[in-house]
Amino acid sequence: MAEFPLPSTQTVIKSAGTYGRDLAERVVSTGLQAFVGGLALTQPFDLGMWQNAGIAGVAAAASLVKGLVARWRDVTNSASLARGV
Repeated sequence: MAEFPLPSTQTVIKSAGTYGRDLAERVVSTGLQAFVGGLALTQPFDLGMWQNAGIAGVAAAASLVKGLVARWRDVTNSASLARGV
């Protein structure tokens, strides 16, 4: 059975906080950007404020999932899918 490579304890402790801050910033930023962008579409498409907030929430949730996938894919201090970030 093949060995599963695990990082050292110190690496995990240091990177978990960095990763958490990075992911939180990306999720909040995506939600706010989607909400502001959705405000521009509210009038032309006759969307309500709560529908717009729902759209922003979906965008933020997608950002969260992407950040978690990035973490699962490669052990880094970033929630980015780009290698070496």
